[in-house]
Amino acid sequence: MVHGEAWTIKEFFTYPNEYIYWTIQIVMYPFMTGLVAGAFVLSSLYHVFGVKQLKGIARFSLVFSFALLPVAMLPLLMHLQQPLRGIEVMMTPHFTSAIAAFGIVFSTYGMIVASELWFVFRKHFVETALGLKAIEGRSVLQQGQYLLFSVLTLGAYDISHEAIEADERAVKKLAAAGIPVACFLHGYAGFIFGSVKANALWMTPLMPVIFICSAVVSGIALCILTYILTMEIRKQLARRHRLAHPELPSMEELKSAEAHVVAMTSRYLLMFMVAAITLELLDLIFRGYTAVKSWDILRSVIYERDFVNIFVVQYGLGNLVPFVLFLIPGLTIRRAAVGSALVLLGVFMMRWNVVIGGQAFSSSFSGFMHYVMPLWPDSMETLKEGLVGALIVAGVPFGLFYVLNKVMPVFKETH
Repeated sequence: MVHGEAWTIKEFFTYPNEYIYWTIQIVMYPFMTGLVAGAFVLSSLYHVFGVKQLKGIARFSLVFSFALLPVAMLPLLMHLQQPLRGIEVMMTPHFTSAIAAFGIVFSTYGMIVASELWFVFRKHFVETALGLKAIEGRSVLQQGQYLLFSVLTLGAYDISHEAIEADERAVKKLAAAGIPVACFLHGYAGFIFGSVKANALWMTPLMPVIFICSAVVSGIALCILTYILTMEIRKQLARRHRLAHPELPSMEELKSAEAHVVAMTSRYLLMFMVAAITLELLDLIFRGYTAVKSWDILRSVIYERDFVNIFVVQYGLGNLVPFVLFLIPGLTIRRAAVGSALVLLGVFMMRWNVVIGGQAFSSSFSGFMHYVMPLWPDSMETLKEGLVGALIVAGVPFGLFYVLNKVMPVFKETH
């Protein structure tokens, strides 16, 4: 069976070799890289621009961005027919291919985020290593932790006031350098789509900018939603263990901190939402005004066949409804969680409508193709290219974040 034949339904006149080749994993690819860039930009608002109100979520979003980073490659590896060749992008990067530039940008961004995390948590590494060293008769687990944190200190045990200030300056410089790299990490995905001249829906110079703005929106929304869920877990733990551990923060303290951080972060989410929606609508209006040769088939896709996906789900549920929810005075935690979830839905549908919608019409301009996502796998191909594969990609970052939080606690004061 030809790749794509299992999930493609054709209608009217299409060429024999036309199928929906780019499936849910190629939708997940720009979506996940967008979350990486957005989470990093959120942390940089505090580290670079000094937005003190975001201090409570800055470390959280930075660690989450690092947890999302390895998953940025996972959708491509699952989509490849020969996944073992994927390492070639990292090992043999060059500047004559847009996708090969991914290796350079990905490696550079990974080094920047890893270095920034080291400076942010260096004091924690040193204190933990020295605390474990002072324990006599360490258990096997404590010995392993001591070795781990000793290695993470990289031999730099100076945690004087001057050393901590030097760390903060390094964090600021790295965060400033990481912002354009993070934007390019995701913007080049839009560049790849926007440079495909054979596809009328993708070919627009606004595509990279639209991808970057929506990436920041999705990253901030995911950080808000995950932060709320994490704080709810902390409140439940505080309620259970408050008597045995009086040093734990009280329920009132956690609620106050959560409400303050969510309210401040939501303001920046609204700002980036306005920019992203404006660019998307500007691109849509521009296409209708210029009305090039392919506009007839595009109009039938946008305003007829994908009307529900674009205007009801993406713009309605994913943009208008959360925009109103965040604008209503007296933002509550529950309303912020619902609004953030809807924003993520809207950005995901934007990626879906670009990737799947861009393949919905035939190159003959006289036929259409429909993508039927495999819900239950009956082969390895439908496993990777279906709902199960997408859920695996979506779930891995949360597992990585849980592990990283054990080493780099996001709610502990480090400086």
